Amino acid sequence: MSYLLIPRSRDRLARRFFGSVGVATLLLPFSAAQAQTAPGQRPTMQAGELTAAPVLDGRVLGDSAWEGIQPASGFWQVRPDDGRPATQKTEVFIAYLKDALYVGVVAYDSQPEGIIVADSRRDSDLEETDSFQIVIDGLLDRQNGYVFGTSPAGLEYDGQVVREGAGQFGSGGGGFNLNWDGTWDVAASISEIGWSAEFRIPFRTLRYGKGDSQTWGINFQRNIRRNNEIAYWAPLSRERNLYRVSEAGTISGVAAPVQRNLKVTPYVLGKTARGGNLVDTQNDTEFGFDLKYSITPSLTFDATYNTDFAQVEVDEQQVNLDRFSLFLPEKRPFFLENAGQFTVGNPEQVELFFSRRIGIAEDGEQIPIDGGVRLSGKVGNSTNVGLLYMSSEAAAGIAPGNQFTVARVNQELPSRSSIGVMVINRNGDGSYLVAPQDDENQTYSIDGRWGIGDNLVLSGWAAKTATPGRDGRDDAFAVKADYDSATWAYRLNYTEVGGDFNPEVGFLSRTEYQRVEGFLMRRIRPDNLWGLLEIRPHSSYTGFWDFDDFQETGFWHNDVHWEFRSGYRVDTGVNFTRSGVKDPFDIVPGVTIQPGTYDHTEAQLRFNTNQGAPLSLTLESVIGGRFGGDRVSLTPTVRYRIGETFSSEISYVYNDFDLPVPGGQFEANLARLRLSYSFTPKILVQALVQYNELSEVLAANLRFSWLQSANSGFYLVYNEVDERGIGAPPTGREIILKYSHIFDVFN
Repeated sequence: MSYLLIPRSRDRLARRFFGSVGVATLLLPFSAAQAQTAPGQRPTMQAGELTAAPVLDGRVLGDSAWEGIQPASGFWQVRPDDGRPATQKTEVFIAYLKDALYVGVVAYDSQPEGIIVADSRRDSDLEETDSFQIVIDGLLDRQNGYVFGTSPAGLEYDGQVVREGAGQFGSGGGGFNLNWDGTWDVAASISEIGWSAEFRIPFRTLRYGKGDSQTWGINFQRNIRRNNEIAYWAPLSRERNLYRVSEAGTISGVAAPVQRNLKVTPYVLGKTARGGNLVDTQNDTEFGFDLKYSITPSLTFDATYNTDFAQVEVDEQQVNLDRFSLFLPEKRPFFLENAGQFTVGNPEQVELFFSRRIGIAEDGEQIPIDGGVRLSGKVGNSTNVGLLYMSSEAAAGIAPGNQFTVARVNQELPSRSSIGVMVINRNGDGSYLVAPQDDENQTYSIDGRWGIGDNLVLSGWAAKTATPGRDGRDDAFAVKADYDSATWAYRLNYTEVGGDFNPEVGFLSRTEYQRVEGFLMRRIRPDNLWGLLEIRPHSSYTGFWDFDDFQETGFWHNDVHWEFRSGYRVDTGVNFTRSGVKDPFDIVPGVTIQPGTYDHTEAQLRFNTNQGAPLSLTLESVIGGRFGGDRVSLTPTVRYRIGETFSSEISYVYNDFDLPVPGGQFEANLARLRLSYSFTPKILVQALVQYNELSEVLAANLRFSWLQSANSGFYLVYNEVDERGIGAPPTGREIILKYSHIFDVFN
């Protein structure tokens, strides 16, 4: 048996944390605590009832409010030593008062000087810092939940798990929505025994069932970054993560109240803009609000009026060097909450509902949104519903006025299975059509998934659209098989998209094709070999054909990931590519790719240093043939941080082409700089500066935010765009001040 020993010189500090507990308790039986739950068993714990609220300062052991609450302990690694007890002891206390759930965590550390603390911004990455996360499945459906996390800096990290986080949003399988933001508080403290944290999560932020004493699904994750260690309370296989809700433990005895939740968040905004398409300086003021009401603890009604998202970070610029549409992710909070309820399709290829079609033009310009309503959540124990209505104004020369309606029902079944339907409708005002009555579009879909055992999932979807004037094949479908175990991963996918399939409130990267995808990977964890943690050899193939059997794209990727215990990683690969061009297109202005079939080979190398270090480097490179010529693509990224307050990232996307066509020797490069400084976890300033050398566009986005809770607070935003290159006068600039405040009506 080993022990965590606190030296006598620290007795005074220890007594401050342990209260009246005797000094003898400073000798902790470490391995015994870890042995409470063996791998493969689902641990249980009991929630305690508090008599008074803890002082939220992160000092769990020094607060008498926690006395008498029995902690959970016994964490098991998934890395670096899969299946072994965690190297450090962790205790988690969970208790409640009538209005909130309280979580206290004590992360003991025999080397507190080795604790790594990184970014303190809300929702910053918790993988590159010491951290603690909790997933709560309040409905005990074993598929969905909410994640809350923090680091020794006391940052707030939260997100929403949908269908066990299977894939990303748009995959039709679920996802993890990091952009979900709830109202809750956390404080953390570093001491000579390690670090500790206290969470206060109002019951109104959670979703749960009925009953005076409830049982929830729950799991905890602790990261010890200097060891690259990840450990869980409910043991998981190495390929799983915290979102695997079906394998979480349970907590019983939670006396959650019947919710009365009504929150109103009004905002006021002032904006001044000049340049661009404006002749004179333009000043504007706006007022709007969001409303949230819990009809039941698991079903929420949201409303928004005169919606504005001026505080959201601008899109990252991309360089399109092919024939197909680029995908830009949704960032607006209203559309991201419960987004997983509306996801059907293949990610970034065929997305039947893509919320960026509402209020954002093709060129990224914002279209005024009058308002809308949403009903989302769960009816009963297993039926998910999502209803959305939004109305946007007409924008001269850009888009007509539109009304959007989305209806979604998904029935959860045992064994991670489900079946669902969705209907999407757009009604326009006809201002851009000769026949105004034809300004409409509908999409209808059905989807399902079937979990077989622990590792295999079969899934699929089928959809049809209705668009006036399109009488050809307007359907699409996909079938998919995913197998994922600790040692092997397989994937097979087949998709068809008809030529007149037209989901106008969705996203299509390309049209009229048949797609075949196959993937095979082996996970190997060697013992004491060159400091390696894991080796992942894998091969994948993706091919696109039109319905005349002409192959437009072929991509055979063969790679090996070499991941080291130090945090370093090297990926070495070779790709065999085919590009079938039916019609000429301009890869960049003035450089035309002629029809033909182009077969090439390219080498691929990716390298990164330890991302948890203050200074880190990532390099991605692809060197080989392209459209009958040569291409060199390099993307170096350097990150530097100072503690949890300052972080920076600079990247450069370098593309050098030598093609056998007029003007075929060219570069298409993009530079990007991110800076962030956190005065506190709620007060920060951020900057994003981008320069597109090809189009000579310089863009800057500076944001100062002072958050009250979730996404509410004070924002000062400065945007500048110069379309004539570095050194030229700005062609457009704006300054925005926005203030929003959450009024909790029943608090």
